[in-house]
Amino acid sequence: MAHVLIVEARFYAHLNDLLLAGARAAIEKAGHTHETLTVPGALEIPGAIAAAAESEAFHAYVALGVIIRGETYHFEVVSNESARGIMDLTLAGLAVGNGILTVENEAQALVRADPAELDKGGAAAEAALALLALAERFGS
Repeated sequence: MAHVLIVEARFYAHLNDLLLAGARAAIEKAGHTHETLTVPGALEIPGAIAAAAESEAFHAYVALGVIIRGETYHFEVVSNESARGIMDLTLAGLAVGNGILTVENEAQALVRADPAELDKGGAAAEAALALLALAERFGS
């Protein structure tokens, strides 16, 4: 049984509730346990996962958050750098599922976050568990 850390950037609470529901359901359906850690924004997620990984208490990680395009360049910075940070962690050998939504508007986020619709939170949890299975298969 794996113990999974869900790290969420809780900027949009109502959307994150949906992402969390999907991620938790997927982890529990697979027979694993989980904890949730909340950080201020998507840029803090990779650092939080890196810090948690040092504890060796978790087998996999799920990154959740919502970034909605605004009127400034900030959207690109947060989207690109949070994704790069997560990719760096994955390439370093951590099993991380990226469920950070990068969308144009709230309507797009609702469809993607809702477990009854696209369930991107559940998909991120499934991705993390798939990477964990690969690591176990290849002995890393």
